[in-house]
Amino acid sequence: MRKKQLPLSYARHFQENSSIYLFVTVLFLMGIIFGAIVVNSLTLDQKEDLYFYLNRFFGQVKSGEVASSVEMFQQSFFHNVKYLGLIWILGIAIIGLPVVLILLFLKGMVIGFTVGFLVNQMGLSGFALSFVSVMPQNIFLIPAFLILSAASVAFSLKLVRQQFFKKAAEPISASFLRYSSTMIAMICLVACAATVEAYVSPTLMKSVMALLNK
Repeated sequence: MRKKQLPLSYARHFQENSSIYLFVTVLFLMGIIFGAIVVNSLTLDQKEDLYFYLNRFFGQVKSGEVASSVEMFQQSFFHNVKYLGLIWILGIAIIGLPVVLILLFLKGMVIGFTVGFLVNQMGLSGFALSFVSVMPQNIFLIPAFLILSAASVAFSLKLVRQQFFKKAAEPISASFLRYSSTMIAMICLVACAATVEAYVSPTLMKSVMALLNK
């Protein structure tokens, strides 16, 4: 019976909080746009310094001097799990709600800045490199951050209603269980993203760089 109730609980949750999911998606997109705009505000010296490190990184990827796939997997996995874990914890603390939104905006800003800088400095070549270096793992990471951020905001608002208005359609324990299971599911998405980043993206980057250097 519980197995049937869980999908219904999630469906009801998405339906009731559709506006929150829409809001965090728009906020994330605003972060991406802002990150891309920030690129244009950099000074020439800042761009040259970043471009130097970028070229060195791509050179290391091409020559196979980057960290091993296992190390890359561990670094990517634990970094993103810590980030998601912070969002999850902030959702439990009522005062953490605005911080969750800031973290999500910053995540979008980093992606927008990375892609924007590559395109700004390298044109179509930069777009091709960003497509294979940034997009593959973010197919999993972006939904993970959006879903958990929305769930965090929804749970935090439920705590506010429970604390100050004493009105809740379901027990807070049921909401917490769903919130925690969402976190576990997002960790699975992060594992998929880390696998792609460690084992797929470097190969794609090498192939693109080989084509661009022809």
